[in-house]
Amino acid sequence: MPLKSTFLGELQRRNVHRAALFYAGAAWLLVQIATQVFPFFDIPNSTVRIVVIAVVVGFPFAMLFSWFYEWTPQGIKRESEIVHGESITRETGKKLDRAIIAVLSVAVVLLLANSFVLRKDASSVAAAAVAAPASFATSKSIAVLPFTDLSPGKDQEYFSDGMAEELLNALAKVKDLKVAGRTSSFSFKGKNEDLRGIGKALGVTTILEGSVRKQGDRVRITAQLIQTEDGFHLWSESYDGDLKDVFELQERIARAITDALKIVLVGEQQQRLVPVATSNPEAYALFLKATKVFNLRDGAHFPEAIAGLNEAVRLDPKYARAYARLAALHAIAINYTAMEVDEAWATAERNAQIAIELDPSLAEPHAALGQVYNQQRRMLAARTSLEHAVALDPTDVTAQFWLGTVLIATGYTTQGTAQLDRTLAIDPLLPNALGWRGDEYLNAGDRDNARRVLQQSADAGLSFGEQRLSWLAHAEGRDADAIAYSTRGMRIFLGGFPGDASETLARGLFGKAAERAKAVAMIDAYLAARSGTVAGAAPYGLLLLGEPARALSVVRRAPTNNDALFFQMLWSPQGTVGRKLPQFSEFVRKVGLTELWDQYGPPDQCQRKAPGDYVCD
Repeated sequence: MPLKSTFLGELQRRNVHRAALFYAGAAWLLVQIATQVFPFFDIPNSTVRIVVIAVVVGFPFAMLFSWFYEWTPQGIKRESEIVHGESITRETGKKLDRAIIAVLSVAVVLLLANSFVLRKDASSVAAAAVAAPASFATSKSIAVLPFTDLSPGKDQEYFSDGMAEELLNALAKVKDLKVAGRTSSFSFKGKNEDLRGIGKALGVTTILEGSVRKQGDRVRITAQLIQTEDGFHLWSESYDGDLKDVFELQERIARAITDALKIVLVGEQQQRLVPVATSNPEAYALFLKATKVFNLRDGAHFPEAIAGLNEAVRLDPKYARAYARLAALHAIAINYTAMEVDEAWATAERNAQIAIELDPSLAEPHAALGQVYNQQRRMLAARTSLEHAVALDPTDVTAQFWLGTVLIATGYTTQGTAQLDRTLAIDPLLPNALGWRGDEYLNAGDRDNARRVLQQSADAGLSFGEQRLSWLAHAEGRDADAIAYSTRGMRIFLGGFPGDASETLARGLFGKAAERAKAVAMIDAYLAARSGTVAGAAPYGLLLLGEPARALSVVRRAPTNNDALFFQMLWSPQGTVGRKLPQFSEFVRKVGLTELWDQYGPPDQCQRKAPGDYVCD
């Protein structure tokens, strides 16, 4: 008999093939349990690696054991001691078959549980993503979800969120790694969504989840990197340290992620991924608290956040990021608080300049200056500062978005729309960017895209999103809906007006002539009683209520508390009547637009007659 046939027959007789199947199934089951269960008990990732290595190394030994020993009805015996008979071999085979079936059944149950029980159905995520621009999931892409606060008092959410955001910011700067923006990633906070759906929504192939346990000066950070396609845990680990070690802990996590994704680091990142922003743990905690307020645009807590950052820079006078965040808070304060305008601007500029002197590589202080200059109608300086911020850090979503809004507000609607698309490519669920993008869809006559994008913006909690939906409803002949949307959407911009101002304005915009006259009279009364900075909603309303000349006059006198509200509408189809007024040429010169246009060329709907002299249609 040939050697090959004899050997294969002997393997079958000794049940080695059954033993191999049993071992493979049991090994796979053990590895799956280790990778999916160990992280929940903070068992180090090194233990998982030991399990994997052990099952691989153990395979040849298991096969040798099955060659020399056999499972019989009387127990395990050496093969040489067995007198083989058909009944014994058949009985032994049946027992091994049953064992193999049992192991494989458990494995299948675990797989089904992971796919259909442990993770919720992806439909809710897909619905959330329907308005997001299509994203291509590259092989090296990641979303950092907010970390869970496991601290005893459950009062360290700002810290756990901050840890996730800091890691996100560090990873976003790694070349060849696509990182989903903060707003999009954090929109899944508190939702037990299916990872495959999140990956599809954000266009990423991996997700970083984690938890933070902070008690006193001690902190434990647990993180795990998961493939969105199949839920496989690529890596997990727990890190313990003091608060003074927090940047080192972040560095170790970020480097472990790049290692797991097999990313080749270049330049300075070979030595450091997470910069040490401050050596003072208390100052860092205050920075994280203020960052939470800034991200939420929580105007009620702006004073608290500003006070905290002032204390942070007192504790560490060289804390550049704290100065930068102070500048950013003051740059937007007039939109969310009653802070005096000149004070907000001066404080923002002062802190931005300090931050730039301490760390010229930071983008945030330049973006804050751009926002202030825009509010001051120093249009050329605003665009220059924002473009510099984007050049310093192309992953800075705030700088990218602010640049897009400045481009649109100064007439460069095509460039501004493209800039919004770049912003949404980084952070596809950013509500305000979706709102502005939806407006441009509507202005271009693309109602289908406008509807899905604007609806998502409103669903994400952007109050002004409903005002934008009102114009869509009006375009579709649904004026009752338009009034309802506008009533809710304009409330935030009508501080200083009567309590029913939003409904009065909505009915004036979308109702009968008598209601239009009532809305104009309400704005007249507001302007007559106002001596300081006026609300941007006043000229916005006049422009849309058929009083474009008066709207230009109000805006020309001095900056409002929200110029963008008016200027965005000025370059829309509804602003055409204002752009065609004889006084428009002098208006754009007065508000600083012609200086910008002389530098960058005429905007989309204007032609240059001479330096500083433009005609628009």
